[in-house]
Amino acid sequence: MKSSLIALLPLAALAIAPSCTPSKATDAPKVSVAWEGVNLPADSTGANHYKQTITVTGDLRGVDRIGFNQFARRMQPVNPADTIIEIVPGYYAIGSPAFANATGTDTLTFEIITRGSLMSVCYSPDGFHLINHDGTTEAAAYTRRPLSDKAESYTAGGVDRMPYGDAVYAINERVMPTAARGVYDVVPSFKQVQLGEGESTVNPAEADFKPLAGAEHEGEYRITVADGKMTIEAPEKMWPALQRRITHNFGTEAVTLPNVVITDWPSMPYRGMMIDVARNFQSPEEIRRVLDLMAVYGLNTFHFHLVDDEAWRLEIEALPELTEMGSRRGYAVNPDADFLPQIFAGDGNPFTSAGSANGYYTRQEYIDLLRYADSLGIAVIPEMESPGHARAAIKAMELRARRTGDRSMLLSEEGDTSKYTSAQAFHDNVMNPALDGPYKLMDVLADELIALHNEAGVPLPAIHIGGDEVPHGAWSGSPAVAELMKKEGLKSEKDVHAYFVRKVSENYAKKGIPMSAWQEVALKHADDYNKTVIPAIYSINCWSTLPSQGQGSVVNSIAGAGYPVVLSNVDYFYLDMMYSPHPDERGLSWGGWNDEFTALSGYPARLCTVPGANVLGVQGQIWSETVRDAATLETMLLPKMLGLAERGWNPDSTYTDPAFQAVIVSEIPKWEAAGYTYHVRQPGIKLTDGGKSFTVNSPYPDAVLRYTFDGLTPTESSQEIKAGENVAVGDASQIRVRLWLNGHPSVVSILNTGK
Repeated sequence: MKSSLIALLPLAALAIAPSCTPSKATDAPKVSVAWEGVNLPADSTGANHYKQTITVTGDLRGVDRIGFNQFARRMQPVNPADTIIEIVPGYYAIGSPAFANATGTDTLTFEIITRGSLMSVCYSPDGFHLINHDGTTEAAAYTRRPLSDKAESYTAGGVDRMPYGDAVYAINERVMPTAARGVYDVVPSFKQVQLGEGESTVNPAEADFKPLAGAEHEGEYRITVADGKMTIEAPEKMWPALQRRITHNFGTEAVTLPNVVITDWPSMPYRGMMIDVARNFQSPEEIRRVLDLMAVYGLNTFHFHLVDDEAWRLEIEALPELTEMGSRRGYAVNPDADFLPQIFAGDGNPFTSAGSANGYYTRQEYIDLLRYADSLGIAVIPEMESPGHARAAIKAMELRARRTGDRSMLLSEEGDTSKYTSAQAFHDNVMNPALDGPYKLMDVLADELIALHNEAGVPLPAIHIGGDEVPHGAWSGSPAVAELMKKEGLKSEKDVHAYFVRKVSENYAKKGIPMSAWQEVALKHADDYNKTVIPAIYSINCWSTLPSQGQGSVVNSIAGAGYPVVLSNVDYFYLDMMYSPHPDERGLSWGGWNDEFTALSGYPARLCTVPGANVLGVQGQIWSETVRDAATLETMLLPKMLGLAERGWNPDSTYTDPAFQAVIVSEIPKWEAAGYTYHVRQPGIKLTDGGKSFTVNSPYPDAVLRYTFDGLTPTESSQEIKAGENVAVGDASQIRVRLWLNGHPSVVSILNTGK
C-alpha cells in the first residue's frame, strides 16, 4: 500500500482489523471531538502550515485510535509519542499511548502541524469516529470553532481573504433592488412581452393549453392573458413542464394579471445541471427535488455523475460487486475488505444509512427517476467515469476476481509499477487500456443503461464516459501498455488515452449510443483521431477557460476542431465553488468564488469566440466533496442556478444586478413554501460620522440584523440594528454583524474600527 505517512503505527496493529467492522449501536456518542485550527507563519522554505488542535472528551476505554477525514495533506503530530497514519489519501487515524491509560472520563488533546493553509471551513476535518480494540467503530460528536473567530485562522501566508464589512457594504449597494420585481419578471426571462390594456383575473393552474401553430423557433410557446383567461400555446410535449413553470411563476390560485401576450423560447438547446452523487450520496427523493428546480427554471438536461474514485452509485445487475463494494465506505485497512475506505465523512461504518457515505440507486429507483425527469421535459445523461477516476470500479472488479476466479474483468494489471498521483491524491485509480477488462466493463455498462432506459420508456441521449484527469505516469510502469504502444505505434500516454477513447466510442457507435465526455477527450488531438471520434460525440463539457498552449482558450481549441461544446466553465458554472472567500462559507475555491451573479455573467459568446462554433449550451456543476447533505446541496443550487438558467435560455441579454436581485427576493417565499434551503448573502458594515458610528445594509428588505462589539459572533439574542440606522461605536475595536432571513443565518461580517 503506497502511503505518504509521517508517522506509522506498527503494521501488526493494522492487521488486527477485520475486513468488515460494523459500528457499535449507541443511543448517543460517548465521545465528543472539538476542533480548532490556526495558520502558522511560513517556514524557512516558504511553505505554509497550520496547526490543528483536536480535543477528545469522553469514555475512551477500549479505544485504539481516532479516525477522521480531511483533504489529503502531510501531517506531523507535535507530541512525538502520538502517531498519524494515512489509510488512504484523505483518511487518517490518530494513535497515542494515552488511549491505553483511559479511565472512562478522559480528555486528550492532539496538536498536528499540517502542510498547506486553512482556506475555509471545508479544509477542516470531518467524519471523526472511534476505532476500538476489536476493530469496531463508533461515531463521535463533533464541533468546530469557526475560522472567523480568529484572524490567524483565516489569514494564511500573509494573505487575508476575509471580505470585510466595508467591502461587502459596497457590493450590497451595487446589487440591492432599486424597484420591486415586475409581475412578468421571471427566471429565465421571457423573450417578448407585449402588454395589453386592462387586467384579467385568472387561475394559472387552470390555464387552457393548445397546440402552437406557426412557431419560428425550437421550443417556442405563447402565453396570452386576456378576457379573464390564460391560454398557453405550445407543442404538446412541452405542456407538463410549462404547467410547472407557469404555476411556479404565477401561483395556483386566482390572481389578477395585466393582459399580455408573451412569446418565448430557449436560445440554447442544451441547458444542463450536473450533480455528483458519488463523493457524497443524495437520496432519490432529493434528486426529484433537484429535477423540480430544473423544470421551473427551464433546464432540460440532467448530467447524473453516478460513479467516481470514491463510490459507485448505480445497481448494475450483471456486476453486483460494483455497488456491494462501491456504495459502502468505512474503516477498511485490510486489502481484502468488501467495502471502500471512508472518505470525506462518515462514522467508520459501511452499514449505516445515516449520512452521505453509503447508498446507491436500485434499478427500479433509477427507472423511476428517468420517468420523473422525462415527465418534466428533462433528459438524463448518466456518467460512467473512465479511464481515470475509476478507483471504485477497479476495487470492485478485484473483489469479483477474488470471489469468482474470473479475472477477465480486471481493470488493473498485476506487476504494474506505475507511480502517479491523481488530482484527488490517489495512486491507484486509473484503468489500464491495454487490458480487455476496461472494454468489457464499458460494454456491460452500455448494455445495462440501454436496458434501463428502454424499460423506463425514456430515451438515452448519450453515455458520458468522463475521460478527464488521467495523471501523468499512470501507465509508465505497465508491461501491457508498453507492449500495446509498440504494437499500435503509440508514442505517448496521450496516445494511449486516445486509443482507449477511440475504442470505446467505436463500440458505443455500434450500439447506436452517442458519447459525451469532459474536455480532455477533445483537446489537442491528431486530425485522424478527431475525424474518427467527432461523429460519435454528443457533447464535450469544457470546464476550463485557461489558455491552451498559446493558441486561445481551451473552449476555442475544442470548438475550432469541430466538437459540439457545452460550456461548463469552472469560473462561471461550477456551483460548488464558495459564494465568497469568507472562511465560514462552504465550498471549494480552486476555481475562484462563484455567487448568483457570477453565472449570470457567463455569456457564451464571450466564453467561445470561434465563428460558427457548435456551442450546444451551458451546464452547471456541483461536485460533492464538500456536500454532506441535501440542505448543503440546495444551498449551493439556490440562488446560483438562477444565473445559470438565465444564461442558458437567454445567452445575449440579462437583467441588471439590482433587477436580478429583485427576482431572487421574490423567489425566496416559493423556496420557503417548498421547504428548500438556500444561501443568504452577508450584511455590509460602514463607519459613519468620522468613525464614531456605524451603519449596515442588506440585500434583503425583510432581514433581521444583529451586532456585537465584544469579538463574538452575533446570535439571535444579540442587539438588533436596522438597515440604514446609525449606532455609536464607542471604544469598540471590532464590529460584527450577521443577518437572518426567515431563520436562515448569513456568515458573520466583520469590520475593524482601528481603535
